[in-house]
Amino acid sequence: MSASTPLPFPAGEGNSSVFMATRNELEMEFATHFTGLLGKFIYCADSSELALQLSVLVRDLGWNKIFCNEKKLVDLLGEFGFAGFTNKDLAGCDVSITSCEYLVARTGSIVLSSAKESGRAASVYAPVHVCIAYVDQLVYDVKDALQLIKDEHGGNLPSVVSFATGASRTADIEKTLVVGVHGPGEVYLFLLER
Repeated sequence: MSASTPLPFPAGEGNSSVFMATRNELEMEFATHFTGLLGKFIYCADSSELALQLSVLVRDLGWNKIFCNEKKLVDLLGEFGFAGFTNKDLAGCDVSITSCEYLVARTGSIVLSSAKESGRAASVYAPVHVCIAYVDQLVYDVKDALQLIKDEHGGNLPSVVSFATGASRTADIEKTLVVGVHGPGEVYLFLLER
């Protein structure tokens, strides 16, 4: 059993955020940062608009093999005629659809965890990641998301909590930005009202 080491200066550590809260609505703050990092943001007023926007995207981009391993999402999209999702052959799919834990407005990050049915790999291995989230999942800072995950899961924390901030990119090779090397080349975020 491990024990926490006491903080040397408890009054000065972690009591408040070092970042000033935004004056913008969290949706706008998130969308600004997310799109600035090559993410594609789509706001939907309800589930029927989600289905319409997603069907247009699937048709226009020619996605045939759609991976989705989350029953709630398969059922939600199934209500609007989406069918044929696979929960096998993640490596051979065109796109993967997942939910998330939270959205961090300050950084434009999607907070994912292994606690979701999609598991660890669905948001990373597909060439395109589509995330479906709700306005009430927006938080301002990373600290807020981590505290909510801790509160929600208690002592049974997910084995992996990861932050996806836009499409995968690196500039390691000759200082040239390359997209999609270590993960999806495109990330779409559909934000819905509940």
